[in-house]
Amino acid sequence: MEKRVMTDGKRRRGLAAVAALLGGVLTLGACGGGDDGDDAKNDGSGSQSQVDKAAAKDASDAHIKITPKTGKTGAGINSDTQVKVSGGKLTSVKMTAAATGSTVAGSISPDGTTWKPNGQLERSTQYKIAASAKDSKGRKATEHSSFTTISPTNSVIGNFTPEDGSTVGVGMPVSINFDKQVSNKKAVESHIKVTSSSGQQVVGHWFSPTRLDLRPKDYWKANSTVTMKMKLDGVEASPGVKGVQDKTVTFKVGRSQVSTVDAKTKMMKVVRDGKTLKTIKISAGSPENTTYNGQMVISEKFKETRMNGATVGFKGDDGKGEYDIKDVPHAMRLSTSGTFIHGNYWGAKSIFGNQNTSHGCVGLSDTKGAGDPNTDGAWFYNNTQIGDVVVVKNSADETVKPDNGLNGWNMDWNEWVAGSAVGA
Repeated sequence: MEKRVMTDGKRRRGLAAVAALLGGVLTLGACGGGDDGDDAKNDGSGSQSQVDKAAAKDASDAHIKITPKTGKTGAGINSDTQVKVSGGKLTSVKMTAAATGSTVAGSISPDGTTWKPNGQLERSTQYKIAASAKDSKGRKATEHSSFTTISPTNSVIGNFTPEDGSTVGVGMPVSINFDKQVSNKKAVESHIKVTSSSGQQVVGHWFSPTRLDLRPKDYWKANSTVTMKMKLDGVEASPGVKGVQDKTVTFKVGRSQVSTVDAKTKMMKVVRDGKTLKTIKISAGSPENTTYNGQMVISEKFKETRMNGATVGFKGDDGKGEYDIKDVPHAMRLSTSGTFIHGNYWGAKSIFGNQNTSHGCVGLSDTKGAGDPNTDGAWFYNNTQIGDVVVVKNSADETVKPDNGLNGWNMDWNEWVAGSAVGA
């Protein structure tokens, strides 16, 4: 068989053909290629780079930026999300929850350059955003993003009292209970500001890694307005755990009412705005179950409630509660551990003002069903609001612990300030 030798010229022509073939394959696989794309546009009158430049020259001047960027995880649920455009105006923004397709309401700014959600997002949720804009020549630009918000595992929530818009008594502190332990207390506390229209200085105190209370040195001034700004979104509360709240809460302080219970004389004096409003006969804790001394803030009110001794440690030999009263009238909580000031219909009327008989609560004469407005129990209930102060004195018991309820007023001011992570 004859061996044929390829000349240099033929070799060069063959390589050129292979290169052309490969070039065609690469061209077909490139962005913007099509059946009549490059060949139709580049017919010898200009190079491919010239065609690209012409297309770029005709592109919209509107440039859209979406935050968070696509693929972001652990995004905040308040202020992290927004759409911005330069060189044009937004024409539409659609944000949806990926799993359900539900639309997130949002608003485009009056000048058309920004968009933000109207409310707080959900945690552990993937969201998608599609945004469109036009420049001054009407040329359209689009942008997309998909991201996931922070999970409950990696975020912390502070549940607070009092509620926004409420009216409370002069003893009501701001109390925040976090759903996870806070190790970076200074970072968290420095992003919580409480101010009063009275100008009183407000300082926080950490009772535990999950509880922060804030109050002034003395009771709030009557008829003042208190504002709390909680700017915790993105603040690292503990390693790998961030805050997600961005809230402003405002509440009113009403008239000043402080009621003093004298366990020895078995009388209570109700003082409002410096004047004695009423003196009421009471029955405090028995010698075996004395009532706490100290300043206690009313934190809850119930027209009727059940009181079972077994829930607070008063169990009989059979393991059941020493008492179980299902309809205690006009009950107002003074401590977390179960101290109340409440109506009493089961005791003889003669005990009030004469004998201490309770398991530690302060009892007032009342009727079954809480329906008689003329009883002492009903009167006090109807003339009391959350945050009013009840002071107990001359009892044989100890002073209530400052963290047992909203009772931080029983702590010396210097000790209170020492419990702040940021100081006075």
